[in-house]
Amino acid sequence: MGKKTVIKQDASESLKEQEIIEANIKKDTGSGAIKRLEGTSVFINSSYNNTIITVADHRGNVLGWSSAGTLGFKGPKKATPFAATSVVDALIQKLKRIELGKVSIFVRGVGGGREAAVRAFINKGLDVQLIKDVTPIPHNGPRPPKPRRV
Repeated sequence: MGKKTVIKQDASESLKEQEIIEANIKKDTGSGAIKRLEGTSVFINSSYNNTIITVADHRGNVLGWSSAGTLGFKGPKKATPFAATSVVDALIQKLKRIELGKVSIFVRGVGGGREAAVRAFINKGLDVQLIKDVTPIPHNGPRPPKPRRV
């Protein structure tokens, strides 16, 4: 096995990374009339690699979506709770022209950003009506892959 190198990130690199994320958020926001919607659904898909959040109305029409990858997070940073809260902030900015009424949150997956995303939506002042875990669980489906030997 080779030597492991530790990459140290100085303040200028982290500041540059934050500016890229903020620029992507501003690029995605739009303008228009303010609408009030009741019965909107928020779908949080949190995997080991990324967090994707979609907002739909009561008919299932997608109002907006965002993911950690579209905000500029790369590699393992996409699956962090910080990236999930950044995705929620970007989505709220994108949907600021739409006033979300009662919201139902559906969480799918086992990633690190699922709880952080739910808490971020609650902290934004949304009227959360329902939080439901819809992670698919197999009833003894195909055989799982063998565990890695490290």
